[in-house]
Amino acid sequence: MIKPGRGWIETDKVLLLAVTLISFLGIVFIYSATWDRATGALNALVVKQCIWVAVGFVLLLAVANMDYLKILNFAYLVYGLNLAVLVFLLLFGGEHYGAKRWIDLGPVSLQPSEFAKITVILALAAFLGERRERIGTLKNYISAVALVMPAVMLIFLQPDLGTALVLIPVLFSMLFICGEKIKYLVSSAAIALAGLPFFWTLLKDYQKTRLMVFVNPNLDPLGAGYTIIQSKIAIGSGGVFGKGWLNGSQSYLKFLPERHTDFIFSVIGEEWGLIGAVALIALYALVIARGIKIMSAAGDIYGRAITAGIVTLIAFQVLVNISMTIGFMPVVGLPLPAISYGGSNTVATLISVGFLLSIGRRANR
Repeated sequence: MIKPGRGWIETDKVLLLAVTLISFLGIVFIYSATWDRATGALNALVVKQCIWVAVGFVLLLAVANMDYLKILNFAYLVYGLNLAVLVFLLLFGGEHYGAKRWIDLGPVSLQPSEFAKITVILALAAFLGERRERIGTLKNYISAVALVMPAVMLIFLQPDLGTALVLIPVLFSMLFICGEKIKYLVSSAAIALAGLPFFWTLLKDYQKTRLMVFVNPNLDPLGAGYTIIQSKIAIGSGGVFGKGWLNGSQSYLKFLPERHTDFIFSVIGEEWGLIGAVALIALYALVIARGIKIMSAAGDIYGRAITAGIVTLIAFQVLVNISMTIGFMPVVGLPLPAISYGGSNTVATLISVGFLLSIGRRANR
């Protein structure tokens, strides 16, 4: 644990405070999203989230006090084990809501794809650091892409389109920060765009419907378009100051589905209004800014690569989640980091912040 003394002085206390506030607000918002006005009883999901946050902070502090360069010695092993678990899920995992994403461990469930976000970053950082002299060659670029693609494909097949897609900007940002040639990144993006018709054929029917509803929510207002319509109503009705905590009608009347997970920002917008939403976004912006500062100060390619991946991971999830709740992006199932209910995402997010703190402490020595 970070203790008073030299270690505490070197710790980015602004980053730690911002993440602590976000995690606390997550519990507050989940309480509101699951509150039953008739009984006033505490929902079990709130208790579970408190436990996950506590576990996450224990791991955050543990990672923050470790030397991330030593952790990278096990990056390939951990990534390989993560891939093995993803394969196991596809072959033998039970289905929940039509997807094979969770491993049931008694009273709790873990989502290995959430931890794959971290193991991919660590494995890619180790790969790029070991081959720093080869960065800029086509062979190295293809090898880096090949390292990440198994995770992307296995997660896509679960199916989990949102988590699979988030690994792509993470890959590109890490390659860019480590000095990869822009022409390779641009060429890959062009090839991906050209392959969209083929990609469309790989999507499940419900995924295709989500994309079509994004263009026109009224295409299926009582089905696939219902959630986004209710989300817009909730956020719009909040106005500037909001209706007040526990007073969001879309929430307590249960008009808004998934209000404690993917669409928790809609609850925030309705109850806390524009001011509350902007305040939360400002906290995320502060986390991202501190991450960029740590990346700039990192004295080695490994630290720069890891921070680039983590900053991109957090920023992309925040951007996509908020955008899909207000109808600017299609619904792809990405949670709001450390805010949405979910143990795996919360713990994975806090572990990733632990790596930022570890890299920042080394940079400040």
